Amino acid sequence: MSGFIVVIPARLASSRLPGKPLADIAGKPMVVRVAEQAARSRAARVIVATDHADILAACAAHGVEAVLTREDHASGTDRLAEVAAKLALPADARVVNVQGDEPLIDPALIDRLAELLEETDAPVATLAHAIHDAADHFNPNVVKVALDKHGRALYFSRAAIPYARDAYAADRSALPAGLPVYRHIGLYGYRAGFLADYASLAPGPLEQYEALEQLRVLWHGYSIMVAVASEAPAAGVDTPEDLERVRRLFAA
Repeated sequence: MSGFIVVIPARLASSRLPGKPLADIAGKPMVVRVAEQAARSRAARVIVATDHADILAACAAHGVEAVLTREDHASGTDRLAEVAAKLALPADARVVNVQGDEPLIDPALIDRLAELLEETDAPVATLAHAIHDAADHFNPNVVKVALDKHGRALYFSRAAIPYARDAYAADRSALPAGLPVYRHIGLYGYRAGFLADYASLAPGPLEQYEALEQLRVLWHGYSIMVAVASEAPAAGVDTPEDLERVRRLFAA
């Protein structure tokens, strides 16, 4: 498999961890560590998309391709759309979005997303993994996804979906056997043609209330294919504690 590209959106601003993309991990900026990990996939090209000259310079110093994008993008998807336009990608080109705070991302997950786009006509692909703990099912910070029989997303929610009415009426401390509960993994693959259309899609009320950008795609009638991973991926870096955890892993 070849022909897909990875784009890594990397904004310098971060409310919980200022300057996060440039945070040092074993002698290299985090965004460079992410790019190196993504390069272990079968991607034909890995590109960092940033809004800041310091990130551009850090990438150049480590031989990582990067492009400067506008500062006013509302989301990483909008930043990807600008990159796809700058590169004049054909409509059927596959673009995998890897977050710039995922230095432990498994390259096999990137490949799986690209494969999923190749196997289907859906414009968007993403990942999920099974939930085994009822506490996670009821946790609003854990985003759930319900699937149809073909693996397409029916809905994403912070609520406990699907809800086992009878079982939970008796006991909410454990998941009922066989309940298909999946946690969404925030890794996406897109067709470049969809990225060109995305900027014109207005946010819908579902997205606004749930605070989940992917609901905009479903709201406007596009399909999202979901591959179920065998296990949860390594956690990304959101806090100083996360950064120290990752630094210890690289040091080891």
